[in-house]
Amino acid sequence: MSNPKVRIDNVVKVFSGSRKHAQVLAVDHVSLDIMTNEFITILGPSGCGKSTLLRIVAGLEEQSSGHVYLDGQEVHGPSSNRGMVFQAYSLFPWLTVEENIQFGLKNKGVIAARRKEIAKEYVELVRLTGFEKHYPKQLSGGMQQRVAIARALANDPEILLLDEPFGALDNQTRTLMQELLLEIWEKSNKTILFITHDVEESIFLANRVIVMTSRPGRIKADIPIELEHPRPYNIKTTPRFLEYKEQLTELIREESLKAMQEAK
Repeated sequence: MSNPKVRIDNVVKVFSGSRKHAQVLAVDHVSLDIMTNEFITILGPSGCGKSTLLRIVAGLEEQSSGHVYLDGQEVHGPSSNRGMVFQAYSLFPWLTVEENIQFGLKNKGVIAARRKEIAKEYVELVRLTGFEKHYPKQLSGGMQQRVAIARALANDPEILLLDEPFGALDNQTRTLMQELLLEIWEKSNKTILFITHDVEESIFLANRVIVMTSRPGRIKADIPIELEHPRPYNIKTTPRFLEYKEQLTELIREESLKAMQEAK
């Protein structure tokens, strides 16, 4: 078997307390291997540490113990080899669509002509041709998130990390964005780690769904999703999809009930 693209090895994250509050164990000895070109979704109840784990992989948060490796090299801080997309669109409002997409390339010293070529390629990939000169305030939420995804991909990262990127979108736009992201993944052959709290979304997008326990976050289940590719939207009504949905809903319900009981 080939080596994993990402190895999360026994990662623990403890947030420091204050005089009034004790320390918080957010992530508890999580180990996970992610292979090249896998699309992994992490699902779990609110506060389970899934976003914290993603930020550790991104190098934006430092683990208390354990290790994260990308292509065998230990992660120490952020790098252009990991592309990050947040729920908030995080675009530069003073830059146009094409300038936002080119931002990382400019910082890397890519010449202007090549930056323009790459930006054009990704504008077409996320279906924003004709909007290159628009500013973020002139775009809908879904369009802004497409720019954010294009900007992350333009740097040609080894892995794309997405933290509930469609959470702020209306249901119809969210559905279309899910389909577009799957299409991009199938074309780009990228490795993707995607955080969500939505069971249907997690199944529709993933090769594997990782379910985390309520805090402290541990891996409760690692479930391969054996559905066809490319995936039509109406796959969500098929018996196999609904079996996955029932299984995952019950796992999340168990953890949510446990969290409520512990909070009493």
